[in-house]
Amino acid sequence: MSGVRLPASNHGHLDILCLSHLRWNWVFQRPQHLLTRAAASRRVFFFEEPIFETDSAARLQLSCPHARVTVATPVVPSGLRGAPLAAAVQRLLDLLIAQQGIDEYLSWYYTPMALQYSRHLTPVATVYDCMDQLSAFAGAPPEMLSLERELLSRSDVVFTGGHSLFEAKQRLHPHVYCFPSSVDVSHFMAARTCTVQPADQESIPRPRLGYCGVIDERLDLSLIASLAEARPRWHLVLVGPVTKVEERLLPSAANIHYLGAKSYESLPGYVAGWDVGLMPFARNEATRYISPTKTPEYLAAGKPVISTSIRDVVRSYGEPGFVRIADDLEPFIRAVEECLLEDPLVRLRKVDALLGRQSWDKTWSGMQSILDRVSAPIGLSAKAA
Repeated sequence: MSGVRLPASNHGHLDILCLSHLRWNWVFQRPQHLLTRAAASRRVFFFEEPIFETDSAARLQLSCPHARVTVATPVVPSGLRGAPLAAAVQRLLDLLIAQQGIDEYLSWYYTPMALQYSRHLTPVATVYDCMDQLSAFAGAPPEMLSLERELLSRSDVVFTGGHSLFEAKQRLHPHVYCFPSSVDVSHFMAARTCTVQPADQESIPRPRLGYCGVIDERLDLSLIASLAEARPRWHLVLVGPVTKVEERLLPSAANIHYLGAKSYESLPGYVAGWDVGLMPFARNEATRYISPTKTPEYLAAGKPVISTSIRDVVRSYGEPGFVRIADDLEPFIRAVEECLLEDPLVRLRKVDALLGRQSWDKTWSGMQSILDRVSAPIGLSAKAA
């Protein structure tokens, strides 16, 4: 659809030019939740990291996965690296801006690495929506930290995806706002009345202990393996793409089931068939600041939840009694046994009261009110939203 131009934004809201390390069509998570809501009143352009093709001239690949959202993927020749790669991507970014008439806009960053091809931009304001501490992830480029410092210095406002990130970033920027991961309550609540099982899960025996999300270095693979070995009649169902982990290193057993990546629309159907929702995260640098979206999603689906002691989960859900916390095998087993025996009606009453205060709509509304002020800044102050 090269050259197709979307109508300008309405309600006087600035366009958003988002620069992301995550692909729109990978896992539907924070960027998609927020930006589809942003698109109700403004144009959104989601500029992805480049893909490489042999014998391909540099070009833009455009798609419209949602009304008023344009996803732009730079396609560049294989072999480009360093400065030549950044220059090629910058030319394609400039082409997008020219083709679409992107004049007054907000630059919205999910990755500091995008500065390598976007620091020349002149937005009305710059937003850094920090959903992860990317420099702590496996394979993070060594320049990530210095580029994040530069991005913080350029940003007019910083949003964080959890309280631990907020505490880390508020020392580095004067205008930091905490917007923890939220939930589309009605979407996941459909799991409570779902009766039709996905075909690839239907034959898995119960009880089923389920996890949905990216399967990478943030999961405690040894805990998963030990749990499966200790309780061979419990079946562990893992739904999501595997990345940055070699297949040979994944736990393998008759009662561990990898079902692969699924669409966001199909997730409630999978969670509906579980007896317990698991968040078996490792405790390492990569998980120090995470605030998993799946916590309220499991709860909305009506499932009891067990997590390892991820700080944001402990503070927001563990200490108030919504999620059981266990790090080692024996406490984890006891937590599962408690979940399988508990009265769900008591839990659901508490959960529904909590979820009534959460939604992506409320999160975006709070962000938008800040963005409206950033467009003509007057006295912002750091705070937890």
